[in-house]
Amino acid sequence: MRTVLRRPDFCLLFGGLLASMIAESMLLLALAIWVKDLTGSDALAGAIIFVIIAPRVLAPLVGWVVDRYPRRRVFVVTNLAMALLLTPLLAVRDAGDMWIIYGVAALYGLANLTVGVVLSRLIRELVPTDLLGEANGVLQTVRQGLRLVGPLAGAGLYALVGGGMLATVGIAGFLVAAVVVGGLPFAEPAEDPAEGCPVTRRWRVQLVAGLRHLVDEPAIRRALVGYGLGSLVMGFTESLIFAYVDQGLGRDAAFVGVLVTVQGVGGLVGGLVSAAVLRRVGEVGTLAAGVAFFGPAALALAYPNMWLGFAAVLMAGVSLPLTMVGLHTLVQRRTPPEVLGRAAAAAEAVTRVPQALSIGAGALVVGVLDYRLVFVAVGLVTLLAAAYLWRGRQLSPPAGQPARPRIPAPRPAPEGRARPAPEDRKDGNTAVSTVRR
Repeated sequence: MRTVLRRPDFCLLFGGLLASMIAESMLLLALAIWVKDLTGSDALAGAIIFVIIAPRVLAPLVGWVVDRYPRRRVFVVTNLAMALLLTPLLAVRDAGDMWIIYGVAALYGLANLTVGVVLSRLIRELVPTDLLGEANGVLQTVRQGLRLVGPLAGAGLYALVGGGMLATVGIAGFLVAAVVVGGLPFAEPAEDPAEGCPVTRRWRVQLVAGLRHLVDEPAIRRALVGYGLGSLVMGFTESLIFAYVDQGLGRDAAFVGVLVTVQGVGGLVGGLVSAAVLRRVGEVGTLAAGVAFFGPAALALAYPNMWLGFAAVLMAGVSLPLTMVGLHTLVQRRTPPEVLGRAAAAAEAVTRVPQALSIGAGALVVGVLDYRLVFVAVGLVTLLAAAYLWRGRQLSPPAGQPARPRIPAPRPAPEGRARPAPEDRKDGNTAVSTVRR
């Protein structure tokens, strides 16, 4: 990771992102806790995450915007918009104002999607291909490391001064990010003015170009199918964790911040080793390892014990950066630059929309089924998804290693005719013997 951190342009981008990541780490969990305090409902608290993820359905349009316009300008405008979107939170007073929190969360989710997509292209344009894994690993390390202090700081600040001060912190972070990244000293590649323009007859083709690329590329297709399967149940935990803390551990909702902080320790470890894992097993293999860590974590949370819970969320923390680094690096390396925005947005939608659906389903399930049974189901399904991904790891071998070709099995000899031994063949004897040796 030291190599990519020596690049001044990446360090400037990293500095701007750090400000916004600090704001996010303090704000997102606090929004769920805020809803829990206003309503007393575990389901409604978990549903705030669903509202944030739901705008992923607009990913094709977001990807087209990122590919169509200068990335730095889109990043700056989006961060300014996020700062503005948080201002209505200053007006929240009681449960009757809960709609404000949900409205802000939905718009924030759309803006957050835009920042994530434009960041994929900014990194691709700033960093050489062989350093993409390191760059993604650095960002995930810091993002997960902030879980060590961000959630506790956000929960503590919320408990002391309320949600309004948290909104102020978020506004400041996004403003700083806009100013710093706006000063990036690099020339962006020129774009074709007609590329992706929806007034042309090709507009439908342009909007789905990213999705079409994901389907046509075998390694990305395998990654998205496997991770999408896991995402169908991973989202359950957003609501289940509140039930685990409330019903299982007998603690108030603010204790979720403690668990998320412990998860940050695992995230820090996962981020630090992600580049090394990527070099060892490739992108799909790294994604498989990340999903695999989530399985035993969910199974352990089926038994309500605080120390076992700490171990479980620690494993869940290791899972997240591995999955993100594996998936992001795979998409960046296997996608032409001119469609990378649309491909990154489509990948985000394919993985996040199932997760959003599972979050919404989890908010309903937690009120009907025993949360322990649901945790067991989540663990089993994620282990199945990890096995599917691991079997396809040869599709994206580590850098410098060619993809392993698939050698078809020899056809059986027709009945009644013995298959001649290699030494009995007169044609191609040398070639057969060479292959067998």
